Amino acid sequence: MKAISMLAAMVVVLAASTATAAQPTRAVTRGELLYSTHCIACHTSEVHWRDKKLARDWVSLNSQVRRWQENADLKWSDDDIAEAARFLNSSYYHFPEPDD
Repeated sequence: MKAISMLAAMVVVLAASTATAAQPTRAVTRGELLYSTHCIACHTSEVHWRDKKLARDWVSLNSQVRRWQENADLKWSDDDIAEAARFLNSSYYHFPEPDD
């Protein structure tokens, strides 16, 4: 009886680990990495949903990302700022982005 219980437990563990390994992983963007590394400590998701948010469109979102990376002395490139803004836009704001 004990052997059957042990075998059943092993089957459950194996099935669970196989299911976890089979799940596709989501690609993490550079913007998400920048945000999660440098910004998330102070900015919870609530800051992006509040009524008095300063980002009202794509241009102002980029301006806010530029402003805060300068305040934090991060020295991000224009591409870094755009990537972080794209991540924020796709995650929270959903502003129309201009065609490049």
